[in-house]
Amino acid sequence: MTELGDRLGPDKVKLGVCCTLWWNDDFPTIDAGIPFGQAVSEMALAGFEGCSIGHKYPSDNAELKAALDLRGLQVSEPWTSTYFTIEKMREKTISAFETTLARIKALGGSEVVVAEFGASSHLLPIDLFANRPVFTDAQWDELTSGLEELAEIADSAGMRLSYHHHMGTGVMFGDDVDRLMESTSDRVHLLLDTGHIAFATGDPLAALDLAKAHAGRIGHVHLKSVRPEVVSQVTVEGLSFQDAIELGVFTVPGDGAIDFKPILEVLAAADYRGWLVVEAEQDPNKANPLAYAKKARAYLAGLLGR
Repeated sequence: MTELGDRLGPDKVKLGVCCTLWWNDDFPTIDAGIPFGQAVSEMALAGFEGCSIGHKYPSDNAELKAALDLRGLQVSEPWTSTYFTIEKMREKTISAFETTLARIKALGGSEVVVAEFGASSHLLPIDLFANRPVFTDAQWDELTSGLEELAEIADSAGMRLSYHHHMGTGVMFGDDVDRLMESTSDRVHLLLDTGHIAFATGDPLAALDLAKAHAGRIGHVHLKSVRPEVVSQVTVEGLSFQDAIELGVFTVPGDGAIDFKPILEVLAAADYRGWLVVEAEQDPNKANPLAYAKKARAYLAGLLGR
């Protein structure tokens, strides 16, 4: 165990991995045909303790929990999209959130992740940057009040809500995250996604800056790196999010441009407790998922000593 590993020890921090190494949930055509059982077996083989939930996972909670328990895996988070900033979607958003919350609790999880996808450009075959939504003051009010309602629901269920800033959305840049944090209470936590903020800004140090700015509010962390040459290409050529993924804009810790040690130092200083989840939305036909999962796990072992 390293000194950093002592401060981010297993009593405080669990190490997980997202299934986006094995297939893509946003774009199902990005797929190498790897089935659920192989994916979760490889997650465990690579040395991770938990994982996100993806579209290939069994819908039956008992079946899913048995499969994960067999491999010594826990659920790190589910994903729930919110649509507070567009018309007639508040009630549907809350209902979908409650359904997801009930499922994750049944699976033994304690974290739920949300992101506002109202008018998002990230799923469309269009210029990712030029067409991302810019919220009006009224839309910001709808979003923040909606998040407060979801946070109250999560709190009452003994769960923690974290907001995921995301490419192509109205909460994409550092200033957007700042406004969201300033406009919500402490029960709305931040999911720090190192890859998304580096992609948005074109700055590999942006994740460190965001971590420093909101260390006390961070409730969940996605660790992924970026390839700067692809970030530049997407920005200059006006490419879509799917284009970016297929070109390899994201990769795992231990690869790409981001140095994760200073980020983990900030989290340790803030006494972070929660998941550190490796993520890389890569094409599994080009980037062998197990190989990249093992690369990331080895990199984290070098920093944490476990």
